[in-house]
Amino acid sequence: MSDLPSTETLVLERDDGWLTIWLNRPDARNALSAEMSSELAAVVAALSGDRSIRGITFRGKGEVFCAGGDLKAFRALMREDVSKAEVVAFSRSAGELFHAVNTLPQVTVMLVHGAAMAGGLGLACAGDMIVATEDAKFALTETMLGIPPAQIAPFVVQRTGIAAARRIMLTAARFDGREAARLGIVDKTVPDVAAFAAVEAKIRDSVRRCAPGANAITKNIVHAAGRMGPEAMLDLAADGFAECLLGEEGREGVAAFLEKRKPRWT
Repeated sequence: MSDLPSTETLVLERDDGWLTIWLNRPDARNALSAEMSSELAAVVAALSGDRSIRGITFRGKGEVFCAGGDLKAFRALMREDVSKAEVVAFSRSAGELFHAVNTLPQVTVMLVHGAAMAGGLGLACAGDMIVATEDAKFALTETMLGIPPAQIAPFVVQRTGIAAARRIMLTAARFDGREAARLGIVDKTVPDVAAFAAVEAKIRDSVRRCAPGANAITKNIVHAAGRMGPEAMLDLAADGFAECLLGEEGREGVAAFLEKRKPRWT
């Protein structure tokens, strides 16, 4: 089990092999400040090799999930003494955070209420599953500010496809949870925050029936599918299959099935 870093802008809750990460800047609508982003990156790095954590839920304290990037930080980057290289590094660090969340080996669940705007929507799209309240508000408003949704775009595209992503980004569209589900951003909508508990419990139960190592390798194969050529993809998939089948999980899973019992990881 990993030792998680101490945090000021996040609340971390462990529960039977599941971690809930609460974004905890409710007075700032959980905007992704430099401190929050740094703490989130540190927590994700600590979790990347930890198979004792089966799944991770991301939530927001207060009235919203996440209002996006901290515009005060953007304003500070516009000073004359700030170089383009510094702005590039700032943007790249945001992309690296979303990529780290996106490629976590554990199953990740985003519970969205209130609003997921700009970078908040990008963070949500980096998760494996998104559950949102029907009245949750979504928007990619960057182009209204004269900037592109640069590091967010790839994660929206992987959810919606290119055509819908263009419409959303190039019009700064605003839409609710129902429309987000129609677009493919949200996997399931619920009437209110109180309904999150039952839906998340079902997800946790389903994840616990799956082997953690097999889930991690499956995620790796899925992420590689869109960027690898066919030969490299065949090799990656074959290697992952062999690693699992010949490992403890594969041996246990096959034995449990043949012996008509639950595998030990459940």
